[in-house]
Amino acid sequence: MESLAKNMKKELALLQPSDIRSFDEFASKIPGIIKFTMGEPDFNTPDHIKQAAIASIEANQTHYAHSNGDLHLRQAAADFLAEKYQQQYDPASEVIITNGATEAIYTALTSILNPGDKVIIPTPTFPLYIAITILNQAEPILVDTSATNFKLTAEQLKQTLAEQGDKVKAVVLNYPSNPTGVTYQQAELDQLAAVLRGKPIFAICDEIYSELNYDQPHASLANVLRDQTILINGVSKSHAMTGWRIGILCAPKEITAELSKVHQFTITTTSTMTQAAALEALVNGQDDSHPMRAEYQRRRDYLIEKMNECGFTCAKPQGAFYLFAKIPAGLIQDDKKFIYDLAEKAKVAVISGSSFGPGGAGYIRISYAASMDDIKEAMRRVKKYVNDQTK
Repeated sequence: MESLAKNMKKELALLQPSDIRSFDEFASKIPGIIKFTMGEPDFNTPDHIKQAAIASIEANQTHYAHSNGDLHLRQAAADFLAEKYQQQYDPASEVIITNGATEAIYTALTSILNPGDKVIIPTPTFPLYIAITILNQAEPILVDTSATNFKLTAEQLKQTLAEQGDKVKAVVLNYPSNPTGVTYQQAELDQLAAVLRGKPIFAICDEIYSELNYDQPHASLANVLRDQTILINGVSKSHAMTGWRIGILCAPKEITAELSKVHQFTITTTSTMTQAAALEALVNGQDDSHPMRAEYQRRRDYLIEKMNECGFTCAKPQGAFYLFAKIPAGLIQDDKKFIYDLAEKAKVAVISGSSFGPGGAGYIRISYAASMDDIKEAMRRVKKYVNDQTK
């Protein structure tokens, strides 16, 4: 019998496996490689959070939780967002606990998109938004922001809306950004809100890195465009809990009621013991991210200095833990070829900027969620590589 693979969902043919993970697998096979590839904190989950999960298991809290999440956790999430960012959501009707921010993104886009809809996605960006849009038979409208400091401006948004017509269903914003680390000031978000206000367009705001802002308080579109915003957050980056898979999805009551349908029929509910861990994180670990953030900022400053010395031009990250660097003249300009050459010759692994969409060509992304010792050794290797290639 002929393979049934050709009879699967046709949109799958438009997607390729993750560039990030495939290159990471390649680099992992090189002996002595130093990897700056994955967007994952190198810190361990704080002990008090781990102990809360253990206690939950020992208390036999191993049964289904409420589909939208344990109400105590939803309350803690709402309190966390209110105290930290002045974002007001009713825990009973406007908060869903998801299987990481990834499921929150999937649930949000799947809930709102019909075939033929369009989604405005500023790039470079985390590729997941593009893939999920395509899987929902909608069209990603990629807006290159490399000329505007990697931020979508109100003027760009106006122009894109005028060009794309009434099929635009949503705008996706991720700030602080993966891959650039750039974030928005509140005044810039206010200007975007003014363009969107009153239009039948959702703003999907992925704020998973909100606790990792270095130079300014976290700003949010949700504070000025609440009725149109679907807000995404979680504990993965703030509390070094990527493997626990706990995200937070918030929206106005009527929207949340619809989001909960996709969430329920996709995963039923998140696991009870990881919810117990997240509850501990949000109630008794609200400031757990502070020492991590201080260390990330120290690494950022060191990396920028050393990369500049090697001839790379870097967008200064205001948050997250990524450095987006322009490959200097005299080196391989094809960023996909460059990262393989760097890995093989210098034993340093980074991600190609092209993996993040238009505006990323000629750049590399460095995740500095790595020890300072590894960063210092990697910079020594990069300097030698640059000197060898430009002799």
